Amino acid sequence: MAKILMKTPLVEMDGDEMTRIMWKMIKDDLILPFVDLKTEYFDLGLENRNATDDQVTIDSANATKRLGVAVKCATITPNAARMEEYDLKKMWKSPNGTIRAMLDGTVFRAPILVKGIEPYVRTWKAPITIARHAYGDVYRDVEMRIPGPGRVDLTYTPADGGEPQSVTVHEFAGPGVVEGMHNLDDSITGFAHACFSYALETRQDLWFATKDTISKTYDHRFKDVFADLYEAEYREKFEAAGIEYFYTLIDDAVARVMRSEGGFIWACKNYDGDVMSDMVSTAFGSLAMMTSVLVSPHGYWEYEAAHGTVQRHYYKHLKGERTSTNSVATIFAWSGALRKRGELDGTPDLVRFADALERATIGTIESGKMTGDLARITTLPNPQQLDTEEFILAIADRLAKELS
Repeated sequence: MAKILMKTPLVEMDGDEMTRIMWKMIKDDLILPFVDLKTEYFDLGLENRNATDDQVTIDSANATKRLGVAVKCATITPNAARMEEYDLKKMWKSPNGTIRAMLDGTVFRAPILVKGIEPYVRTWKAPITIARHAYGDVYRDVEMRIPGPGRVDLTYTPADGGEPQSVTVHEFAGPGVVEGMHNLDDSITGFAHACFSYALETRQDLWFATKDTISKTYDHRFKDVFADLYEAEYREKFEAAGIEYFYTLIDDAVARVMRSEGGFIWACKNYDGDVMSDMVSTAFGSLAMMTSVLVSPHGYWEYEAAHGTVQRHYYKHLKGERTSTNSVATIFAWSGALRKRGELDGTPDLVRFADALERATIGTIESGKMTGDLARITTLPNPQQLDTEEFILAIADRLAKELS
């Protein structure tokens, strides 16, 4: 059959290790046979980030600003061990952190539900969507190793030449570490707008949580921005829609989430959202069964898998051993990006293809064909465990039949 045409390219950000291997399989078997794919390609593999002094990451974010839609493979954020393994020039920062800082916005992550994969939390009946602020906090921090006794101050110097203001962070009696973080009122406000708007669009309750009792300035600023914006612009809309905005402390939120039935949006600051999205995705069945999209207030959309590079499976793959790696989240990153490209360009055939790709993926699992992580937890009788490539090919077969 004729391939589906695209008007505008996607930004394609390739990645690392086992997800890089799956990335090529997904393109070759699930997309290229059906779509006349147009992308601007950026290799965000750790070797190329090192070779370009991480300029490739910046270039990919700028391309996303220009084209509007991106799809990203999982990438390595190096630590000391990775520096030695890859012979790096320096410990490059998280590419996700760099891209999110440049695009701003909110990351929405939601579990992909399929029959036969039951949540570990028995009360959960509906998806819990994590709305993660995608700017600042530890992902844009500055840090210092303190070698010995001395004082560390935090100083603000007004741009208009006014009197500087300082507070003492700590009087060090010996060696230690110190960290500085920041955020912006504009970014916090954009985060709040995105959360309120998404709740109205999906008709779900919105929960927000910080630790304002301890962080009486930093976290409290988030709480105040959300509260003021809700009262000024969203209370009447929420009441008309029959949904609720609810604020509580982060530790109380965790307890409430574990006792809930799901079916709401949980808005979190950057680090909280990073951790809680992994908890929610795992409790719903698998880290590889969660969608993730960065929605920028400037009109940029970046789709990615919510998990890492699957290092252990990659080392097995290099030895020629069989792996059974779950590619669902990466497939849904591609389908999400293609759908959004089709919506923005007015190409309904591309939107329909994205829908068909997701149906074929879920249908393959519900037919009993799945990767090892799902086969170990499914309630379906006699599941057929497939290796990495077999699973993608099973989806391709189902997709081809549906499209024909």
